[in-house]
Amino acid sequence: MKTALITGANRGIGYEVARQLGGKGFHVFLGARDAQNGPAAAERLQENGAIATFVSLDVTDAQSITDAVHTVAGVADHLDVLVNNAGILLDEDVAIARLGIDTVNKVLRTNTLGPLLVTQAFLPLLSRSRAPRVVNVSSGGGQLSGGMDTWAPAYCLSKTALNAVTSLFAAALPNISINCACPGWVRTDMGGAGATRSVEEGADTVVWLATDAPVELTGQFLRDRKPIPW
Repeated sequence: MKTALITGANRGIGYEVARQLGGKGFHVFLGARDAQNGPAAAERLQENGAIATFVSLDVTDAQSITDAVHTVAGVADHLDVLVNNAGILLDEDVAIARLGIDTVNKVLRTNTLGPLLVTQAFLPLLSRSRAPRVVNVSSGGGQLSGGMDTWAPAYCLSKTALNAVTSLFAAALPNISINCACPGWVRTDMGGAGATRSVEEGADTVVWLATDAPVELTGQFLRDRKPIPW
């Protein structure tokens, strides 16, 4: 059976990715730091026929990451897909000239270093898959092409750095398909009710990269299943 771990999977895009992968026959591991909503999310998927397991995972905590590896390894002997989805937005209305270093550190720790450390930790399990894939959920806000957006500078910076992490891993690990995806502006707790895309639309490229995209596709930044400028 194919297996997938999705971080930040108790709600929003992460939960939708888990739901869709569960519907495709994956054993989905829902990584979340919320000890109440995480198990509840896994139970909802189970009620709908999916094989789902909650994994306590705080991507900012090294011990939590190590424990999560042991949890997954205790159930499955390999990992086919890792989706680094967990992310935070703390500075939506703060200009770069007034941005505090504590905010920058918190956002980078979750949005950039989290995926870096989680990917490193799960490489042994990924290496046991016949066709391992890593998908990092990024954002168009991190694009350097055409000039960066001035909205949420710490968040945008973290996604630019995540894109670099993606590119570095892809170059170093040619036997693993490693890409990042921009889901667009999605109606989630982070995106808000006025966003232009549903969670189903936001999850589409992520799920495609995790399942049906060519295995030789790696080191790319994609939206709507197509490469976009860095």
